[in-house]
Amino acid sequence: MGDAGEGLVDAESRLAERMEEREDEKKMARQAVRGGDPERGRQLESCRLARTEMQHQLDVATHEVRRQQLGQAIAELDRRIARLSQ
Repeated sequence: MGDAGEGLVDAESRLAERMEEREDEKKMARQAVRGGDPERGRQLESCRLARTEMQHQLDVATHEVRRQQLGQAIAELDRRIARLSQ
């Protein structure tokens, strides 16, 4: 029973973490839209959503080649997010 409880606590903490990240992403996207180009804000939000999904896939991936692919995709999304955030 203890192991199942720990797994539930871990899952709940991961969910809470993702919800916080998602809220932060929404706030940043709103700020980008207010401050300038709405298309740029849309692209930024799209990249952040894609990064969140890729990170989730990386968390559950077991095949090493797939993990490398996901890592490269996340790195590319991070570069795009940085470029759009400037």
